[in-house]
Amino acid sequence: MTCFSSPTDPQCHRSRIVLAEKDITVEIYDVDMDDLPEDLLDLNPYATVPTMVDRDLVLYDARVLIEYLDERFPHPPLMPVDPVSRAKARLGLFRIESDWYSLLPDLEHGTEKKKAQARKALTESLVNSSEVFAAMPFFLSEEFSLLDCSIAPILWRLPYYGIELPASARPIKDYMKRIFARPSFQKSLSDQERDMVE
Repeated sequence: MTCFSSPTDPQCHRSRIVLAEKDITVEIYDVDMDDLPEDLLDLNPYATVPTMVDRDLVLYDARVLIEYLDERFPHPPLMPVDPVSRAKARLGLFRIESDWYSLLPDLEHGTEKKKAQARKALTESLVNSSEVFAAMPFFLSEEFSLLDCSIAPILWRLPYYGIELPASARPIKDYMKRIFARPSFQKSLSDQERDMVE
């Protein structure tokens, strides 16, 4: 199994967290997005990362990739087993992507005005979600899940994005400490990602 990954991309990071959580043996190729390898261009018509190759299967959407990994390597499970809870978790993933991941392009590549607007929107949205983070040990769950794998890369990058959570966001800060201390999270970090918070 091989995975083309950017060492700074949050979508790649969430995939690497799943790989680490499940202790999957994978060869990770760090990709320079300004100089894409020929292999990646041959495999993925969109030339995006993460792109994973598992025998004859090529996957190149982070959401599809992490759900595939959870089904292909069932232990530990990162999605609920029953259909109702699984559907709720998928809705949670959809909300995370729609509400938070959608802001990242402006935070990373936007004009100063766009960055400021995205910074404000992400901060407000996170602060408004504080009660959700306080309700259970993990996001909407008693168990670590794909939702946590998806949220963690964004929260890790808050200092890099110039976002400082207010005191009222204590439940989020406590959640971050728990998630960032997990061995799988630490294993998932690239050197560049470690530098983001130092």
